[in-house]
Amino acid sequence: MTSWGIYRVAFQTIVTKEVLRFMRIWMQTILPPAITTTLYFIIFGKLIGERIGEMDGYRYIDFIVPGLILMSVIQNSYANVVSSFFGTKLQHYIEELLIAPVPNWVVLGGYVVGGVTRGTLVGIVVTLIALFFTDLRVNSYGLTLLVFILTSILFALAGFINAVYAKSFDDISIVPTFVLTPLTYLGGVFYSIQLLPNFWQQVSLANPVLYMVNTFRFGILGVSDIDVRIALVIILGFIAILTAFSLRLLTQGVGIKD
Repeated sequence: MTSWGIYRVAFQTIVTKEVLRFMRIWMQTILPPAITTTLYFIIFGKLIGERIGEMDGYRYIDFIVPGLILMSVIQNSYANVVSSFFGTKLQHYIEELLIAPVPNWVVLGGYVVGGVTRGTLVGIVVTLIALFFTDLRVNSYGLTLLVFILTSILFALAGFINAVYAKSFDDISIVPTFVLTPLTYLGGVFYSIQLLPNFWQQVSLANPVLYMVNTFRFGILGVSDIDVRIALVIILGFIAILTAFSLRLLTQGVGIKD
């Protein structure tokens, strides 16, 4: 078998393992986000949304749908990789990956695709649920799909980095709790930053999630608080940086060969 054949088998093996891992426990990985998002639609969309009225020319429930979909993608792409790779380290079969005749990008790619698969499945489920609450019409299918996938890749990479540095289960919960959740909720999921004072609008621009949510909202509704072209450049830039950093960590064996 050629080198590329070996790489392909290794990549498919990692991806298959990752997909089967979260599908076996779908009641813990797929169902909870669906239930949580349904509650968001009922509470924020229906009960509170009717009091808020319109935002950027759309019903409030229509306005928050893109953010809620992307929020589920972010959380699940991240959670899948961080828990899986940390488990690989904890159970000491990371050594099998280290001695396998495959480059680090194959290993990283397998875990990232696993995270993207889970994020995509959850995002699709949440989108289907949204159809019961709103008449979802997409402004640009190409942009919507692009941002959907890029965001999933970005946070799968972030989950991988968290898992590399994590030394206990507490370490893999600190970042989602104290970093990821605040960034997501303050990323324009439930509001337009145009409602904020000028100072806080400028502060919000430092939040990378804001660019993803607004670009995704533009893909669906056609409205955004920021320039979509700039947002795409920023998203791609973060992906490039995290990819390079992840490969460097694997090469150096940080948190793995200790």
